[in-house]
Formats: sequence, structure tokens, C-alpha cells
Amino acid sequence: MSLTLVFDHVDFLVLDKPSGSSFHSEFEAGVVALAEAQFSLKLYAVHRLDKGTSGLLLLAKSSEAAADLSQLFQNQQIQKFYLALTDQKPKKKQGWVKGDMVQARRSAWKLTSTLTNAAVSYFVSAFYQVEGRRAFLVKPFTGKTHQVRVALKSVSAAILGDELYQGTAADRLYLHAYALYFSWRGTDIKLVLPPSDGTEFLSPSLLQHLDQHWAEPALLDWPSYQKPTTSKVVE
Repeated sequence: MSLTLVFDHVDFLVLDKPSGSSFHSEFEAGVVALAEAQFSLKLYAVHRLDKGTSGLLLLAKSSEAAADLSQLFQNQQIQKFYLALTDQKPKKKQGWVKGDMVQARRSAWKLTSTLTNAAVSYFVSAFYQVEGRRAFLVKPFTGKTHQVRVALKSVSAAILGDELYQGTAADRLYLHAYALYFSWRGTDIKLVLPPSDGTEFLSPSLLQHLDQHWAEPALLDWPSYQKPTTSKVVE
């Protein structure tokens, strides 16, 4: 499998991760190992995407760059935006989703009402002229496992194809890492990548909506969020 290179910087690569490709090597080579082989580079992970999630994946070319990029992610200095689809009716059409995440059954997670070490996301949504379908643009302010999937499940809008969280069966998980914005060594990096596979993602009405309304997701009116500071680390 050949990976699509989206952006090549002296310090990092940005790839279009295919849906269905494992991040780490399991029974077959994962996307990091595939990228190392394809580009003949030692690469370092600084964030990850679930197996079913497609889209923008950033890999550092050195341990030094990896440490600095990881710090940017940790400090919320990299803006991330995800695109998701559902055929379910959400409890609300936009807003915050905040709460601690705890493990549930079958490798799933669930959201609680506590805010000790909360997963925090904000989302907007819209119909896109396909009956019963709604598109979500989600901005996570933290980086928890399955965060976007659990956030949308918590508002009764499980992602299409996400059967682990009671989503309707589909040809893929309809979750895509859509955009990354950050400053690196004095240069502003802006990457927006529409999805390239999946019948529902390639709907002309959805692509038209992205082009007309969500082509520059960082320019929408997003609320701010400041991660709480604590006097001690909570394990």
C-alpha cells in the first residue's frame, strides 16, 4: 500500500492515513512502519489516529522534533479539526462535550459527568442534502482515546460505521482528521484535507458543503478553552 504524502517539511511529514490501517504494527505493518519503508526515514509518532479514522497524520523526522511537536499538542498549540457523519438525531446541533472518560466493555470508553481530567470538545453540525444525514465538524481541545467518537455518542449521534459505539453499519468509520493548524519554527502551517474515500464522504452535496462553509475550519467562530492548572499531577 502506498501512502499519500500531504506535506513534507525538513522536520516532519504529514500523510493522509487511510481508513482501516492500524497505527502501530500488529499482524501486519502499521502506518508508521509503512511510512518509514516508503520514505526511507526513521519516523517518530507525536499523535495517533484510530484504525478506522482517515486523514492528516503528522510524523516527526527526529526525536528532537518529536519532543517539540508533542509539547505543542500537549499545550493545545496545534488546532485539530475532525469531520464525522451520522444518520442519528443528536440531542443538540452544536456545543460543548466535557467529561472524564472511563473504560467500558469491549474496548469502548464512556463519558462521565466528572471533570477531574476531562475530555473537552466543541462541535458544530449541519444537514447536507442527504436524507437523514448530518455532518459534524469537531474541535477537540484535549487528546483522549476515542474522544470524538465518545463525544458524539454522548449526544446520541454515534458516528456512521462506528458499531463499537452503536453507530449504523457502513463501508467504513466516517471519521476523518480534516485539518491541522500550528506555528512551527516561526512558520504558520495550515493543512486542510477533504476525505478521499467512503461512499458517504464522497457525496457531492457533502463536498459542496465543505467547500462553501467548512473550507477554513479555523476561521469559524469557535469558543476558547483553557486547560485547568493544578498544583499536583493527577495520576
